[in-house]
Amino acid sequence: MAVAPALRLPLGDLPQLKRRVAALSEDRPAVYRMLDATGRVVYVGKAKRLRARLLSYFRASYPEDKAARILHATADIQWDYAPSEFAALLGELRQIRRHTPPFNVRMNRARRVGFIKVSGGPAPKVYVGKTPGGDEVRHYGPFAGISRLRESVRVLNDVLGLRDCALQMPIAYSEQCDLFGLERRPACLRHEIGTCTGPCGGFVTEGEYRRRVRQAVDFIEGRAVAPLDRVIGEMTLASDEDEFERAAWWRAKFEALTWLLSACTQAQVSLAVLSFVYLDPGVYGDDRAYVIRRAQVRASAPAPHTPIETEAFRALVAEHAQVDPEPGPIPSTAIDETLLLMSWFRRQPNALRRTVSLEDWLERHGSDTGGGIPTC
Repeated sequence: MAVAPALRLPLGDLPQLKRRVAALSEDRPAVYRMLDATGRVVYVGKAKRLRARLLSYFRASYPEDKAARILHATADIQWDYAPSEFAALLGELRQIRRHTPPFNVRMNRARRVGFIKVSGGPAPKVYVGKTPGGDEVRHYGPFAGISRLRESVRVLNDVLGLRDCALQMPIAYSEQCDLFGLERRPACLRHEIGTCTGPCGGFVTEGEYRRRVRQAVDFIEGRAVAPLDRVIGEMTLASDEDEFERAAWWRAKFEALTWLLSACTQAQVSLAVLSFVYLDPGVYGDDRAYVIRRAQVRASAPAPHTPIETEAFRALVAEHAQVDPEPGPIPSTAIDETLLLMSWFRRQPNALRRTVSLEDWLERHGSDTGGGIPTC
């Protein structure tokens, strides 16, 4: 006869922990941390109303509910109050990055957006992924429609002859084979059909391969359209020679690349428009002002009200108001914050009414410093 496994006992005294939460916590925005018996942070969360959120953990059913499973691994709860829900969201994100709690990592939902990634290394690879890579990886996006994005990036790789093999694949450029007397490896199928230059097998020079990678990056950043030019040329040639099947084949690649170019442009615009001063009203009047540039919080301070405070905040705005040289990748460390800001301003249309462009803010607070930040 099978014996039902015993439920895991909680690490802490849950009744006592509940009494402490009920007595000390307030219904205001906050970031909270669940700690195990060793003091390790096992979960970080944010709440618009802290007391109600924490007490809900004690009503959850173990082991069915995620909240109850987290609580059973918890020996203590700590929290920091925040001026607003927006401040709590940012605080939660930064504390997760700092503590890397196991329950946050384990229970994260799959991302619904993707990024074009350009790897580092001796033979950079252009590919699509949902999770941030390392510091050597450049990220572009975010993009919806992952399936179409993957297909379009595959076409870009085919047109430019870029590899799509594993990142760990050993690389041997043709000049290395010539210099060290190395034998060229058997080519992969993509090389055989002319859609990869074969940097792993010694069939292309490093300079030529990197030139093609630069063309891909320039295309993604909207600087040049060399891959599209080649497709148009091949499509026109096939049509002139009455090879209509080949022309249709190139036309499909043309449509994929034009979609990709449009999607990349739209992604850059989506980042560029999220550049402004944002006044975030605090629950208890502790308003904060944020300098946001390309969907990243560059600086923040209590909302200025006096001339001295306004002048100090103006210096922060001026520091980040300079026009970015040209569109570029999102730093891997900023991806989660970028997605958070894009989601916040999409879900909170009223928040956009409390923004002022960086340039307008500087113009309004030029030589005179009489008056604080406007309530947009």
